[in-house]
Parts: sequence; C-alpha cells; structure tokens
Amino acid sequence: MTDHPRFTLNRSMIMLIPEQPFLDWIKAVDPEPVPTLSLEDVRDDGSVFLLPSDVADSPENALHWVEKRWQEFFEFMLGEWFDDSMWPEELSLAMFREWFTVRFHSMVWDMVPDSPVVHEDWDDEDDDTPPFLH
Repeated sequence: MTDHPRFTLNRSMIMLIPEQPFLDWIKAVDPEPVPTLSLEDVRDDGSVFLLPSDVADSPENALHWVEKRWQEFFEFMLGEWFDDSMWPEELSLAMFREWFTVRFHSMVWDMVPDSPVVHEDWDDEDDDTPPFLH
C-alpha cells in the first residue's frame, strides 16, 4: 500500500473559520478571560464538518447548504466555548456571516482505507437523525 492519496469519501467538507467578532464575544463573556487569546488561537484545531457531496458539490452549494442550517452551526460553535446562558440573546444569519467564514473543500481523501470510518454519537438524545439534517 502506498501513502499516495487514492481513495475519496462521498463527502465534501467545510470548516467554519472564526472571525474577529467571535473572538470579541469570547473575551467579553469569559469569566476568566485569557489576555493573550488571539484569533489564531481561536482558529486553531477548528471543527470540520462533512457534507453530502451530492448537494454540496461547489463552494456556492455548500454555502447555501450551511446557511439553510446556520442556526445549528452557530449554536454548535458557541457551545464549543460556553453554555447557552452566555450566548448572545439574538442570533441571525447576518451575524453568523460576520462571525464565521465558510471554507469549502470538495475532496476528502481517506488515507486509511483499510480501517472503517466510525461514527461516534455525541448527542444525549435518542434521536437517530443527525441534528443538521432535521
């Protein structure tokens, strides 16, 4: 087996890249703010989301798919930092667009095709439907 990329997944992917307003919110609500926290720190090791490649086959289509689900994505990103008692009272698509840049990648390469992709459910609910697909 070669290490050369050969196998792709039937998914595209996006990353939500935090922008300055997201960092400003973190610093404003953090009860123990880290004075040296930077935008680079907040962007480090960001979450990656796999999307259905049949509907998210271009940057425009992926953005459309994400923006139809903007609230779930926004709440996920906020929840990565603080519980909902510290979130902004009002969330909007315009605010989501200011706080995050959607970075799209059409090809997801599987470098370990001999090992199965395993799904780990992080949701406490018994619902079998992934939250972004509701």
